[in-house]
Amino acid sequence: MLMPRYTRAAILLHWLIALLIVCGFCIGFYMTGLKFSPQKLSLYSYHKWIGVTIFTLAVLRLLWRLTHRPPPLPAGMPAWQQHAATALHGLFYLLMLVIPLTGWLYSSSAGVPTVPFGISALQLPDLLERNKEVADQLKAVHVTLNYTLAALVCLHAAAALKHQFVERDGLLARMNPF
Repeated sequence: MLMPRYTRAAILLHWLIALLIVCGFCIGFYMTGLKFSPQKLSLYSYHKWIGVTIFTLAVLRLLWRLTHRPPPLPAGMPAWQQHAATALHGLFYLLMLVIPLTGWLYSSSAGVPTVPFGISALQLPDLLERNKEVADQLKAVHVTLNYTLAALVCLHAAAALKHQFVERDGLLARMNPF
């Protein structure tokens, strides 16, 4: 019996956001170790553009999810795993919204504008006044939330692989883009 699948839109949003999260995390991790340079400034811009895009796609994904029921979990999946999966997905939605917001707040308080894709007409307004102490605190929150997201992504991937190769319950097929 074939496992019911997510809609094409949900699958596309899932994998696109996942790719952007991995890219944004890798760029963020790499750029913070660089000395001040034009390359570092460019990477910060790319990182911000990815964050704005993730936020936008996460809002779309949340709206899609609220209007489209996900396929049922496999029959026989323990209740604790069902609750854990639901909680993890809720945390993902929360972090996909909050992490870009903390980045925007950090940029605002650091006095560095957020200009998506370098298009000045899209420049986001500063949400906070320039304040180094607040910027330092928001940076710490932003970094901590990103590492939390990275750990949860690893947990999510491990659970999906467990279902695929240990449980063999077809769960991974629900989100397979092919």
